[in-house]
Order: sequence, then structure tokens, then C-alpha cells
Amino acid sequence: MSKVPTIKFNNGQIFPMFGLGTWKSKPGEVTQAVKDAIDTGYRHIDCAHLYGNEKEVGEAIKKKISEGVVRREDLYITSKEGDDLYPVGPDGNTLFSDVDIVDTWVAMEKVCKKGLTKSVGISNFNKRQIERILKKATIIPATNQIECHPYLNQKKLIEFCRSKGIAITAYSPLGSPDRPWAKPDDPKLVEDAKIQQIASKYNKTPAQVIIKYQVQRGNITIPKSVNKSRIKENFDIWDFQLTPEDIAYIDTFDCNGRVCNFVEALGHPNHPFTHDDY
Repeated sequence: MSKVPTIKFNNGQIFPMFGLGTWKSKPGEVTQAVKDAIDTGYRHIDCAHLYGNEKEVGEAIKKKISEGVVRREDLYITSKEGDDLYPVGPDGNTLFSDVDIVDTWVAMEKVCKKGLTKSVGISNFNKRQIERILKKATIIPATNQIECHPYLNQKKLIEFCRSKGIAITAYSPLGSPDRPWAKPDDPKLVEDAKIQQIASKYNKTPAQVIIKYQVQRGNITIPKSVNKSRIKENFDIWDFQLTPEDIAYIDTFDCNGRVCNFVEALGHPNHPFTHDDY
């Protein structure tokens, strides 16, 4: 079985640079997907309460442990906590929580100090928000999980995070082509002729090139799939290397093509993409 490269967080924890994303994975599908992923060699599973499928993810993990395929200590499970339901005011506008992100981070530090989690991190934070956290933090976030793919390469934010010792986790590395709000004429990364040309050079699929691009940039990468063959395909990236020229070329595809804009949170004072430098 291929060995997945690892990254060392700022707290010394060793973490796999590749995992299975479970966003948009339906409860009826995700259990088998996680089982297939573990059988394939995945040891990092990315979850969130908001996804509504953590119970099924847990059932798959429990099954694979009982079968002796893995031990619990072999697995790295990421979860994300936050409000998933917001009340609506008389005027029809969303009523957001008044709890500040800095206060939330202080509470997360307490969870870590109690030993209830190995590491704590952030997601969808911009430079300005990270700077606010760091002014109060006694624990530096281990990672910032952000949308990242060739059409949104996040180079400036990645450089900033690394300067602060914060690793990057790239979600939607394939551009989330199955997002419910996608328009028929939206460009699809895996159909990009330039990506396909690179893939042909290595006898790989466009998806494999796109995923390898993130790993070689030093980013933890969590492609989502519930399809067994694609789960295996996404994992089969350890037998080739993109050249520095390939990486630089793919970097030029950036067009600020964000697909996860969190429009439901527009108007929130901490919306990360409204007043962000990067």
C-alpha cells in the first residue's frame, strides 16, 4: 500500500497530507465511501457537524476497526463545529450569533488543553481574521482549511499562513463540480484542456494531476467522492511527480474563481470574503 506523505503541525503532531472529504456525501452513501477509503489506504477523514453525516462516518470507522483493518490510533478525524441553524427576524433577515470569533477560539483552546482533541484549527479565515486570533491566542491554529484549486490558488493567503506556522488544508481541490448551485456553463477543472494536456503527459487523469498539484504545494488535500473507483483513482497519485514548471504553469490558471461564497452568511460582520485582503 502506498505511503501517504505527512506534515508536522506547529504543535509537533504528525498529520497525513491526503484524506477523504465528506461534504455533500449523503448519509446513505457516506458509510460505504468511508469503508472503501480506509480499505484503499486513506487514514484521514474530514467531517463536520454541519454535513449531517458524522454518525454514518463513525459507523464506518467502527466497522473497519472491528474488522482489524485499522486501529483507532491509525486514523485522523477532522470535525468542524459551528452554528448550522440561524433564526430569522420579523423582517425576514437572518439573525446571526453575536459571539465573536476570538471568543470562540479561546473556547477551542480550552477544549485542546483538556485533551479532548489533539489539535485545533480554523476554516475559511482570511488574513485579517487570523491576525485577530493570533493577538489573543495561546495556541496557534494548526491549520486553516480553505477552498483551494487551480482557479483559486490562494497563493497570498497560503504564504501568510505559513509565515505564522499554520498549515493549509485544501477543500474542494477539484473545484466542487457537484455543488448544487453550479450553473451549466460554469467551467469545470477536470475538463480544462490545459489540465488534460498535463494529465496525458503522465498517463494520469485530470483529477489526479489537480490533487497532486495541491500535495506538491505542501497542502493537506481532501477530495470528496462516494464512488469507489474515484476514491481509488484520487488515491493513486504517489507514483508520479509534477515538475516545478508544471506547478508554475498551473499557478497561472488562477482567476479568483471561488465557488464556495457562503452567500447565506452575507451581512455577517465576520463574513470572510467581504472585506478580506486575502
